[in-house]
Amino acid sequence: MIFATIRAREFIFTTTFMKKFTLELLFKIIGIGSASGLIYNENSLLLIGDNSGFLYEYNIESSSLKSYPLIENPSQNISKNKKPDFESLTQYQDTVYVFGSGSASNRNTMIEFDLKQKKKIATNTMADLYAVMQSFANINPEDFNLEGAIYDGENWYLFNRGNGLLNKNVLFSLHAKKLSDEFSLMSNDYKLPKIKGVRSTFTDAVLVEGKIYFLATAENTKSAYDDGEILGSSIGCINLETMKMEFTKKISDSHKFEGLTVFKNSKEKIEFLLCEDNDTDVLETDIYKLTLDLK
Repeated sequence: MIFATIRAREFIFTTTFMKKFTLELLFKIIGIGSASGLIYNENSLLLIGDNSGFLYEYNIESSSLKSYPLIENPSQNISKNKKPDFESLTQYQDTVYVFGSGSASNRNTMIEFDLKQKKKIATNTMADLYAVMQSFANINPEDFNLEGAIYDGENWYLFNRGNGLLNKNVLFSLHAKKLSDEFSLMSNDYKLPKIKGVRSTFTDAVLVEGKIYFLATAENTKSAYDDGEILGSSIGCINLETMKMEFTKKISDSHKFEGLTVFKNSKEKIEFLLCEDNDTDVLETDIYKLTLDLK
């Protein structure tokens, strides 16, 4: 494997963002709990839950829900110590990539799912790659927790949620068509704003025209494994060319938003769809629409 010689950099947010946003509850999906990621695709939503062994497909028009197994003997509610902890997913062409968080030894899997065949086509062990990433960015294994993924066909962007003791919010950039190939690696650290005295942490991200829009949540916990009190969520933006943060904006005082996808995009505004991890065993998921004014 080939690694970049570029070292990690840290960016601290300093700009004030004053543009308007609206957040509204769009609909509820029955049958999915603890939603942790979603992709909007041709009037359907692809979703994962961090305690589930399925990829879900929800047709918005018909309100129908299908589930596709990603692991052997899948369940909708897997116990915390056994769950694969699928926290992020990304799509390129007809393939969806579903990542385990890496926050425990049984959470190091990446699944490839074919949208045309509607089935899993590969299971990949990420333990070695995750170990390289931890070493490169000086993240302890107990502080490692990937909760966002982007793939554009040439580059992978993976987001470590800094809800461990060291608050290491890290954006990893890997240049490779496949993660099993040789790659160059770069990492950037970000110090996100605090909410009620607690540092915000990455929970998902999506690429929009050369910019990364991300979600961040303030959760009162010092563990990348255990949950804590939810203090609010924000949206922010990183310029992909400079890797500098352009803004963050708090969008909720109480929600733990963990999934972000583009719904509609124009010069005047971007409409995102968001899902929320409710940290319960209840099999229902609220889908929100966030409209961000770009004018």
